[in-house]
Amino acid sequence: MADLDVQPKRPSPWWLWLIIALIALAVLFFLFKGRHSKTATVVTTDSTTTSTKTIAATQPDWSKVDFNAAKTADADVTDPGIAVSGNDQYRIYTLGENILFATDQAGLQGTAGDKLKQIVASLNKHYKAASIGIYGSTDSTGTAGHNKMLGAERAKAVKDWLVKTGGLDSTMVSVHSLGESKPVATNATATGRQQNRNVSVVAFPNK
Repeated sequence: MADLDVQPKRPSPWWLWLIIALIALAVLFFLFKGRHSKTATVVTTDSTTTSTKTIAATQPDWSKVDFNAAKTADADVTDPGIAVSGNDQYRIYTLGENILFATDQAGLQGTAGDKLKQIVASLNKHYKAASIGIYGSTDSTGTAGHNKMLGAERAKAVKDWLVKTGGLDSTMVSVHSLGESKPVATNATATGRQQNRNVSVVAFPNK
């Protein structure tokens, strides 16, 4: 009988296993990197609409503005009808409804432009690249729905003036309606209700 020449099975080269391991690690690395490199999106809210868009800068928290912040001086704002307040995070310019609008109306009165010009001068000097929020507030007279709409219309009227006449960048200005939700005075008196009917321009410096 002929002898069978049986050769032992040769093991796979060690470097082949090394290459396979490196390829597997590379695939895992790119998969992990891809999951964490997606572009973040934020939601920005205007008076009546909500939209989602991709932005690079962090937006201010518009809901955290304290409209009872301490009063402050501003050399560029000399009109006593403009109240200036704020803190180290933002500045607030507030104008009464009777200065800007006729009763229950949203169209700017003729004298409003002179006051808004002073606010624009201060913004251009101190807050050139700031995010600007326009807030419309009302007293509690009438329905909450009507007050919300009126606040939005008045804030939008001020924004339109600041952009078209004041030259502010429209992409940096947003509209917010508070309606009757954040009174700065009591609604139980005529004087308090008048103080609650206002529009505030809030400047948040971009950091």
